Amino acid sequence: MVEFFGYFLFVVVSGYYLITNLQWYSYKLKRVILNHTKPMWNIIYFVIPLIAFVVVSRVFGLGIIVSIAYAAALYFWFKGLDKPLVWTGRIKRFFALLVFFALILSFIAKCTFVLAPFILAFIASLVVEKVLFLGFKAKAKAKIENSKDMKIVGITASYGKTSIKNFLNHILEGSFRTYATPRSVNTLGGIIKDINDDLPNHTEVYIVEMGARVKGDIAEIATFVNPQYVVVGKIGPAHIEYFKTIENIINTKLEILQSANLKFAWLHESTKVQPSEKLHIFGNNISNVIATLDGTSFELDGERYEVPILGEFHAINLAGAISVALALGIDTVTVKKRLKTLKATPHRLERIDAGGKLILDDSFNGNIDGMLASFDLASTHNGRKVVITPGLVEADDELNIQVAKRANEVFDVVIVSSGLNWEIFKKYIDESKLLRMEQKSQMQDMLIEHTKAGDLILFANDAPSFV
Repeated sequence: MVEFFGYFLFVVVSGYYLITNLQWYSYKLKRVILNHTKPMWNIIYFVIPLIAFVVVSRVFGLGIIVSIAYAAALYFWFKGLDKPLVWTGRIKRFFALLVFFALILSFIAKCTFVLAPFILAFIASLVVEKVLFLGFKAKAKAKIENSKDMKIVGITASYGKTSIKNFLNHILEGSFRTYATPRSVNTLGGIIKDINDDLPNHTEVYIVEMGARVKGDIAEIATFVNPQYVVVGKIGPAHIEYFKTIENIINTKLEILQSANLKFAWLHESTKVQPSEKLHIFGNNISNVIATLDGTSFELDGERYEVPILGEFHAINLAGAISVALALGIDTVTVKKRLKTLKATPHRLERIDAGGKLILDDSFNGNIDGMLASFDLASTHNGRKVVITPGLVEADDELNIQVAKRANEVFDVVIVSSGLNWEIFKKYIDESKLLRMEQKSQMQDMLIEHTKAGDLILFANDAPSFV
């Protein structure tokens, strides 16, 4: 019985570690194994405990000791995470299957192969989720097709998808019953769930954000919701490690044009598409952009627009949103009026004044253009300037070298919040201004010690602890 409890405990604990990692990496086992940003975690928290359990249980019959030690180690690992396991329905079903197979294999089949329950639970979970997904998909499709008068706007980009969505929703909601996908929900599964659970039945304009990690992701969403109106924002090297080339990124984003109901599309000039009757190019029609710590203004097709949000790069995002609004019949005067009450997308150059300090929260902005633009904006501050950043995640060294060099030029204090790009920052930033934050729990103490009233503090990007 002691041997069984040791086996069962190890299966559950190791399953907890593995499913947590799978949730981080969109349930792609290949990404957990080959693309983990902290591959040593897999060795320390899975491979070594697995070997220790097998050896100790078979040689000494004391696997329970290894299991208890392993559970304790994972408890402290879990306590240090800023993105712990979220107990979704999928996770609950996986653990039910894991427990079921562990009991069946140990009691009936007398199998003590530790990985067997996880392998079987993982395969069974894939089957169960596929069956459930097809049912949810059919239900969502029917709901979309029954809303025959609903206009659908599809939005994608390398940078700024969520901002374009939120800006357009703000402009339109005074004239239409609008609904936009929440937060950063932009995968087919997330969109299907949102349609079934939250899309109001009498929505007049549905704004759908579409994201991608591999070729075909956008096509899958676009051919499912079939938007009549499309915006493709700026294209850049976001997720370049998955797509390998900019051309692959462009081609994937342009899959949005496969919508069967497409009427008009507004494509940023970085897509390199030639204009046509349906396809309109924007970006080159933006001029005289003025960005300060109080707001942004710019000209679009000769009209001047002013918004109380920060960041020169938002002129591009706003241009896409304004173009759709005008096409849907909102007049220019109304657009300008509604832009006056526009609020920043949370954590994307969101200004906070606190304790005599000016805080710019740009922690959800993880692209090179946006980060460098936020540095430029910070440089206009007259007092000391402090940046807290992990650098760019899912980007190559060349881009992070650009970030480090510019940070060294602009900021008086550079606090690096992740070890991911530490060596690059250490090489390109003056030692006198460089600090390393080992854990996010240190942030408050570091801010107290290294900042003062009158400082500008920029939170530039964020990286979860598993990065």
